[in-house]
Amino acid sequence: MAVAFLEKYQAVVEHTETIKQIGRVQSVQGLRIESFGPQARVGELCQIFIESTGATVLAEVVGLRDSYVQLAPYAETAGIEVGNPVIGLGQTLDIPVSEDLLGRVLDGTGSPIDGKGEIGSAVYYPALAKPPNVLTRRRITEQMETGIRAIDALVPTGKGQRLGIFSGSGVGKSTLIGMIARNTAADINVIALIVERVREVREFLENDLGEEGLQRSVVIVSTSDTPALARLRAAYVATAVAEFFRDQGRDVLLMFDSVTRFARAQREIGLARGEGPASRGFPPSVDAVLPQLLERCGTSERGTITGFYTILVEGDDLDEPVSDAVRGILDGHVVLSRQMASRYHYPAIDVLGSVSRLEPRICDPLHRKAAGTVRRLLAVYRDSEDLINTGIYTAGSNEEVDEAIRKRPEINGLLQQEVEERTDVAETRNRLLTIAGINPDEGDEPPDTDEEIDA
Repeated sequence: MAVAFLEKYQAVVEHTETIKQIGRVQSVQGLRIESFGPQARVGELCQIFIESTGATVLAEVVGLRDSYVQLAPYAETAGIEVGNPVIGLGQTLDIPVSEDLLGRVLDGTGSPIDGKGEIGSAVYYPALAKPPNVLTRRRITEQMETGIRAIDALVPTGKGQRLGIFSGSGVGKSTLIGMIARNTAADINVIALIVERVREVREFLENDLGEEGLQRSVVIVSTSDTPALARLRAAYVATAVAEFFRDQGRDVLLMFDSVTRFARAQREIGLARGEGPASRGFPPSVDAVLPQLLERCGTSERGTITGFYTILVEGDDLDEPVSDAVRGILDGHVVLSRQMASRYHYPAIDVLGSVSRLEPRICDPLHRKAAGTVRRLLAVYRDSEDLINTGIYTAGSNEEVDEAIRKRPEINGLLQQEVEERTDVAETRNRLLTIAGINPDEGDEPPDTDEEIDA
């Protein structure tokens, strides 16, 4: 028992650099601090000692130029002077991880900010890590229950799949994330909030997530008033926490809000260290770091991480650089419609614009057939909506349009859902089959012929 108690202190000693490498600040230009020395590698942590006040600022090596070290700070640079000592810590950003993380709120460095004390642990996970080997990843064959009917029915998600939630501002991304966190059948939620407004954090924790959702969640927060590096590393800290629980054999749901702000933080750092803008002001490093982050999510030999990543679509343009790059990496996308939100249709999921690339592997044939029927009816109604609303369409002119009009209330009842409402996958599937006019027992009948048996 005494040995176990001392493990966390032993871990601190092992993470302490005994031979200090020291340099001196040479210049401070916006987000970039240059120092002469110390001898350090890219990604290594350093401490800048402000001699006038005795305070320290944590920074990270983001570039090397001749004998000069380029640093990005985790905190404000106010007070730093030329000549201040820069001490190399000899380590990268590692996160203490344990079961005690559940119900906690952390900052971009993995330190608690909820006033509940430190996370005492002898186990550390690196914030910057490589994805699991591609040949050791298990195939995705099982559906992850989200409790959101529109997703479970028409954009089904597999355990270990990664989906993007594409939306403009104010269309319900955070509310949808909170609903999924409360309703999902996943063992653990890890939620990364890289947000622009400070007030959103507490509102999300208390209104969207709630006490029930927080008890089985770990929340990592970095707001717009923190330096770019803190916002950037919050994404990696959240992923590292999710990897810890995945390695315990858990099914983890990683919810990330938002990739766009992560990309903007990388843009700030890239431009500060001298990269040139490439696509709409984004430097090439943005395209490099996105797959490095997103590919860490998925299956492993032990557990799974299912990822929901929100993407803030600028001007509702789904082809802007970040949206286009992320859509090519992920395994599907959920599009939130401003037009549907204006009609008070929540969640405002445009199922015709959304797709899950793994639907054929995780859903049975009846589910796929019913989903196809409902999608077809939605498309038929949308094509004829102007004629219907203006009274030009005459009933009986088109059988498909008549069916779409007749079943529209049922379809909307399936796709609309109150914030506190939850429906399991079995009930959602049965409602979907009923709307499509399919007998749930149809696929259970034994084949009658040798040809059917062979098929």
